[in-house]
Amino acid sequence: MDHVGIMAMDPHFRWSDRVILDLHFDSVYFQRDKLPGLWRTGPIYVTSPNGGPPAYEGPPGDDVPELMAETVAWLEAGNLDEHVVIRAAMAHLHVVSVHPFRDGNGRVSRIVQSLVLARDGLLSPEFSSIEEYLGQHTREYYSVLRDVQAGSYQPGRDATPWLRFCLAAHIDQARYRLQQIAQATTRWAALEQLLEQRGWPERLVIALEQSMFDGTDRAAYASEAEISLATATSDLRRLLDASLVNQVGRTRSTRYVASDELRQLVSGVSG
Repeated sequence: MDHVGIMAMDPHFRWSDRVILDLHFDSVYFQRDKLPGLWRTGPIYVTSPNGGPPAYEGPPGDDVPELMAETVAWLEAGNLDEHVVIRAAMAHLHVVSVHPFRDGNGRVSRIVQSLVLARDGLLSPEFSSIEEYLGQHTREYYSVLRDVQAGSYQPGRDATPWLRFCLAAHIDQARYRLQQIAQATTRWAALEQLLEQRGWPERLVIALEQSMFDGTDRAAYASEAEISLATATSDLRRLLDASLVNQVGRTRSTRYVASDELRQLVSGVSG
């Protein structure tokens, strides 16, 4: 997704087969047997979840370069008057239906979908992607693909069920993100109030916020708060002495994690 973010900002970006090949390389470079960054050359089948006949058979390997060239041409200039959410969903369907790689086809299809959204400036990839939703609804994802694809490469089939599924995913994901933002706003206000009551510097809210998730360390806090390491050390010591964070590990691996007392205080203030 970092690569998607860079390409989304590139004013000279153009869709090409190399864009998709590079995204595949990013996704499976650690699996050399999957030929990262190369089109498949042989047949491919998607295994049925019930162990029966293949759920999907991709087009012949010899057809992949031409089919992906058509997909790239469509990404660059096709149906540009359609809403970007529709184009992104269709981009996903086009790529996953060609199934151009030995492995990682689902991953690359979802990344391409996110890149279409990001290129249009709809939202940053982290917010526009439905990757998280698809991961939580895997069974429904594969079910709607089976219904639309009907077992083999048939680009003329009706994609309406797939589009409806993707639209529902975007709506659900948007609601979830809005809920997260509301919770973060409430939590931040509670932390600011806690610091104000104690007469502590406002910057400490950054350390407290970081501690409530995966924890923080001296370098991460100093970087985010734009302070020296010495000041970060002093601030974290203050929070430790006040029993608002717990120290985990020692020396370079030391992390500071929110204490139960801090979580209760924040819950009390925000409640």
